[in-house]
Amino acid sequence: VQLQASGGGLVQAGGSLRLSCAARGRTNYIMGWFRQAPGKEREFVATITVNRGTTYYADVVKGRFTISRDNAKNMVYLQMNNLKPEDTAVYYCATGVGSNWREYQNWGQGTQVTVSS
Repeated sequence: VQLQASGGGLVQAGGSLRLSCAARGRTNYIMGWFRQAPGKEREFVATITVNRGTTYYADVVKGRFTISRDNAKNMVYLQMNNLKPEDTAVYYCATGVGSNWREYQNWGQGTQVTVSS
C-alpha cells in the first residue's frame, strides 16, 4: 500500500486544519497518524481500526483531534481543532498496530503543519 498525506499548512493558534491520507493498494489496515517536530522523536497522534472504526488518541490531542476513515474512498482523515503552537510538526500517516511508530510501515510523505502563536 502507498500512502500520501496532504492538507497541512500555516494556521493561527486556535484554528483548524483537516489532514487527508490517500491510500493506494490494499487498504484493510489499521491506520495511524504520527507527527515529528524538529529535533524530536516521531510521536503517536491517533489510530483507527478497519471495520468498527475504533479510535485511539494521544492524551495531548484528545478532545481536539478526530481521526476518521472512509473505506470506500480509501481515505483517512485527521480533523485538528483548537490547534496550538506545540502541534507544529510534520504529520505522517502509516499502517500498523498500537502507538509505537516503530510498529508501523508504509509511511507516506508527510505534510507540514505550522501553528503560529
